[in-house]
Amino acid sequence: MGLNFRKSFKIAPGVRLNVGKKGLSSVSLGGKGVRVSVGRKGTRTTVSAPGTGLSYSTYKPHKKNNTDRQRPDYSNPNNLIGYPKSEWMAAGIVGLIVLIGFIWFIG
Repeated sequence: MGLNFRKSFKIAPGVRLNVGKKGLSSVSLGGKGVRVSVGRKGTRTTVSAPGTGLSYSTYKPHKKNNTDRQRPDYSNPNNLIGYPKSEWMAAGIVGLIVLIGFIWFIG
């Protein structure tokens, strides 16, 4: 028989943080009647009739789709280090904005 641990913390009305022996296990939103729990493996939605003991629950696992990740295209001469120049420009602009904000914040 294995040892289990689970603790639930109320962080706001209708919001609970659930912790297990491996760390944060899920976040639950809702109260009596309807609750949605989002965890590492998926999302569980439960609808119940309070006081009757009747409830209906569905579970939807998160998809693990590795085909969505963009792969570098080294054969295209318009790419820098395998990625389009537009992505490098966008990353540079965002980085510049963050740097200016940081300098303004500490100044």
